Amino acid sequence: MQKIVPYVSPWSSSPELDAMRAEVRRFVAAEVVPHQARWRKQQCVDREVWTKAGALGVLCADIPEAYGGSGGTFAHQAIFFEELMYGNDTAMNVAVHAIAAHYILNQGTEAQKKSFLPRMATGELIGAIGMTEPGAGSDLQGIRTTARLEGDHYVVDGAKTFISNGSLADLIVLVVRTSDDPGAKGISLLLVETRGAEGYRVGKNLEKLGQHGQDTCELFFENVKVPAANLLGGQPGRGFAQLMNELPYERVIVAIGAVCAMELAVRITTEYVKERRAFGKTLFELQNTRFVLAESKTTTTIARTFLDRCIQALEGGTCDTVLASMAKYWTSDMQCKVIDDCLQLFGGYGYMAEYPIAQMYADARVQRIYAGANEIMKELIARSL
Repeated sequence: MQKIVPYVSPWSSSPELDAMRAEVRRFVAAEVVPHQARWRKQQCVDREVWTKAGALGVLCADIPEAYGGSGGTFAHQAIFFEELMYGNDTAMNVAVHAIAAHYILNQGTEAQKKSFLPRMATGELIGAIGMTEPGAGSDLQGIRTTARLEGDHYVVDGAKTFISNGSLADLIVLVVRTSDDPGAKGISLLLVETRGAEGYRVGKNLEKLGQHGQDTCELFFENVKVPAANLLGGQPGRGFAQLMNELPYERVIVAIGAVCAMELAVRITTEYVKERRAFGKTLFELQNTRFVLAESKTTTTIARTFLDRCIQALEGGTCDTVLASMAKYWTSDMQCKVIDDCLQLFGGYGYMAEYPIAQMYADARVQRIYAGANEIMKELIARSL
């Protein structure tokens, strides 16, 4: 039989990136994986893991050195996302932190970049994004949280929900209304530092179907004063455009998580069925098992090659809204299908929480919802036809 040469993603094949991946893999094995069960019980990660990741230089790996980052490309940041998922971790939400940093890098003033990004790179500030409200999810134009200008500061009133990194967040990129203009015209983004902010309150961690180790909270703002200098970019009413510009970055990150989860599911399921016996054979010797895994491997390989194209496009500045939407919707749909098919091969054990495949099944479902529901992704794609 001809030897199969493993596929290597073209964006990740360099001695420098290989060395970084090995270092990150050791970090995940030592500082993340051993604590996962405890994090799920306490519903958040330890703050110390953030500062340790900051010391390693992976929290803002693709932020320029001039702003405290590691000066790498998106490939450097993607490696950290991949290795966390290969470690089956959905608790440490570095993705949201990195996305928040990119709002500041790409949309912020020079003073905002110099003030916030170095502290985000070290883990001193943990970032979050405050978009979703009880009455506004994918429809961002329905935002009702307000920020009224009074002298040299804004006064914020409102509430946000389903906020990842919510209880740990030191810095929130907050979507607010700064005027009564209808629709998108009145939307702005404020950089809210939460430490010591009067009128700011974090609700309890929300009970979720999956991703139990990740803190997801409601946030409340009652006459919270924010310096006017913290208006992202310095001009009101630009928030919706800023959101649209940064969403491709976010959606490619969702696709990275989806593809890596598929790859992990196929690997651990293949290992399991080669050991588990039924009817006098290993499960792998049964035709149905082999066909299911063949289909899952094929889907995963297609997803990987498409994802690699998207990563290269993002690095090259050519990943537009349509391409990112296709990546986000299709890979997250396939993630749910592949993991469900793999879980079935575990039989009753697949339904037991102690088995990683069960956790992966529960963790996967939200991928089709956040960063814009998949139905919204299809509408964005259809508009381009």
